[in-house]
Amino acid sequence: MESMNLLLEGFGQALTPMNLLWVFIGALLGTAVGVLPGLGSSMAVALLLPMTFSLDPVGAFIMFAGVYFGGLFGDSTMGILMNTPGGSTAIATTFEGHRMAKDGRAPQALATSAIGAFVGGLIATTLVVFFAPKLAEIAVFFGPAEYFALAIFAFIATASVVSDSALKGLASLLVGLALAVVGIDGISGASRFTANVPQLFDGVSIIVITVGVLALGEVLHVASRIHRDEKLTAISVAGRPYLSRSEVREAIPAWLRGTAFGVPFGVIPVGGAEVPTFLAYGTERQLDRKRRQPKFGTGAIRGVAAPEAAGNATSGTAMGALLALGLPTSATAAIMLAAFQQYGLQPGPMLFERNADLVWALLASLFVGLVMLLVLNLPFAPMWAKLLLIPKPHLFAGITVFCGLGVYATGASVIDLLLVLAIGFVAFLMRRYGYPLAPVMIGVVLGPLAETSLRNALMSSGGELSILLGSGITITLYALLAAMIGYSLWRRIASRRRQDV
Repeated sequence: MESMNLLLEGFGQALTPMNLLWVFIGALLGTAVGVLPGLGSSMAVALLLPMTFSLDPVGAFIMFAGVYFGGLFGDSTMGILMNTPGGSTAIATTFEGHRMAKDGRAPQALATSAIGAFVGGLIATTLVVFFAPKLAEIAVFFGPAEYFALAIFAFIATASVVSDSALKGLASLLVGLALAVVGIDGISGASRFTANVPQLFDGVSIIVITVGVLALGEVLHVASRIHRDEKLTAISVAGRPYLSRSEVREAIPAWLRGTAFGVPFGVIPVGGAEVPTFLAYGTERQLDRKRRQPKFGTGAIRGVAAPEAAGNATSGTAMGALLALGLPTSATAAIMLAAFQQYGLQPGPMLFERNADLVWALLASLFVGLVMLLVLNLPFAPMWAKLLLIPKPHLFAGITVFCGLGVYATGASVIDLLLVLAIGFVAFLMRRYGYPLAPVMIGVVLGPLAETSLRNALMSSGGELSILLGSGITITLYALLAAMIGYSLWRRIASRRRQDV
């Protein structure tokens, strides 16, 4: 009851005309930055951070709430429309969302994304308000062995689920892992696969890889087929900017399942929302295979709904972990931690006592920001979709320019531009020969986590492998993985037997 009273006081501050204006500006600017390839929600917060220094703390963080969720939606918008996600958290949404756009259902895909973001963020923020201390306790149970088990689960699940061929899925995963190990080894300090190029000592940026694999690779693929595939020159954007009852009924379970994936990951420092979005996508694809008429691969609405809800749910609970523990569990949260410190504030348990007015105004503004995001973007879905009417040569030339600008803006390195060209060409070959892209990205995102967690676990146990199975969490994850592999093998054997008959 006390939390509710404090939240109502927070709404009293957040709903003033000036603070509503800051939320609106934040949501608008966050979406605008998020739609640019290579720039994402974290970049939006970073770019807009200096603008807030002239504001009072309450107004600044209320504006950040709009930027926070607006950037996430902007990430997904270009992923759906152009297959060029603004950030890595929107990668999983892109796989089915872009197929919906190519099928003339871009407004419905954007509406699914906006509502999914609202549902996931709303549920997560509500949990943060009432259960932030309890949610933060989940992170205590995850040590190096648990992180390694989680990474292995994500590796195998993604590689086997997103491709009809397990071998192709594993080959794609190896490409991602190869990119992940480039740079200086964090434990030994040795240089790995850098060819003595100083610019590679820090590794290959996730932005370079994301832009190369998903944006430039798509541009090259479209360019190679532009005179042979007529569908690429006539994508319809006409349609209703809302979902039918049947689409809502299909999306609701995916929104809820995606939220269930995203909520706990917001308080587990695994680097962001990439993991739950891929797990949510993989779960929906696996469930789709059990249907009489599978829809994944043709533009399944659940393939958009689940990752979007998962991503925003993770972002919502990440804010709770930041406020309650001072623990930044994502790049965006880390930038916001810097913003708190800029104002002389230290997130953690004492923040709720010393700066209660700011904390509860910020939590209330998260709700306001979600509503503002829905109001702003749901009616404009057809307008965003009209980007597809731009002639393909002009459109993809513009995307290529933005890819280059986005990559160069993040590192100011010519090496990054050469890398994005090389990675884009590899991604083009993968598309040409039917290799899935999701395992590449999951390998890049989770590769460092898996390696560091394995080595830390073994060092802490003196090299005893038994530590990898030393908790209920690890045993459960490996048991689920074994059951999934066994079920997948059984289905393949049964399918071959039916074909032989």
